[in-house]
Amino acid sequence: MIEILAIVLGVALLAAAIVLVKHRYWPLGPEDEPREDVAEYISMMVGVLYALVLGLALVSVWDTHAGAEDHAAAEASAAHQIHLLSAGLTPTQGERVRADIERYMTHVADTEWPAMEQGDPPDAAGWRLLSGVRAQSRLSSDATPSQQATVQETLAQLSVLDEARRGRETDAGERLSPVIWFGLIVGGGLTVAFMFMFGVQRSFTHVVMVMGLSALITFTVLLIYQLDGPFTGLMAVDPEPFTRSF
Repeated sequence: MIEILAIVLGVALLAAAIVLVKHRYWPLGPEDEPREDVAEYISMMVGVLYALVLGLALVSVWDTHAGAEDHAAAEASAAHQIHLLSAGLTPTQGERVRADIERYMTHVADTEWPAMEQGDPPDAAGWRLLSGVRAQSRLSSDATPSQQATVQETLAQLSVLDEARRGRETDAGERLSPVIWFGLIVGGGLTVAFMFMFGVQRSFTHVVMVMGLSALITFTVLLIYQLDGPFTGLMAVDPEPFTRSF
């Protein structure tokens, strides 16, 4: 968080320094005043278009981040339900199912999550562990009606877990389009640059305007960057649903 604040402050101070240099060495003359209305109109249009790009990027990364949280919670909840349902199976089968699902949860929290924090996708070992859980959840020939119902519910929860895991794998690979990043960076530079076209005679007013706009744009772009990777950065989705279940 300190790094983000330092970057925002640094960009704002740099913009302020450029404004002061402009007013010191290139002050406005009488012939510059008629351009103020034109500069204001162009700056407004650039600002509106850039706001659309910012909104599109922010909504996109926010939806991906929220989806990653939902998938992680659904996956952990389904695994927890399978752990509870194992009590309704035969003692031997229930013990094996519990051991396999606990092994899977431990693998997700201790192995897959650190890898996703580094930007790597989940490995195939998790699917092999789920295959073991599915193999242990087969209906035995001497199962009672109650155990048969428990097996059916366990298999249903396994389907939910599979779907949530696929969603988590997709979320781990989701990144904002390079085209949108290009628009964010170039558009931000243009929006701030057009602020220098205003015929503001007072340097202090101009400094405050440019500093505020630069700081706001920088903060928003950094926020989008932190949300771009659902499992990386300061706002990453944590494995707390998995560790809380067991």
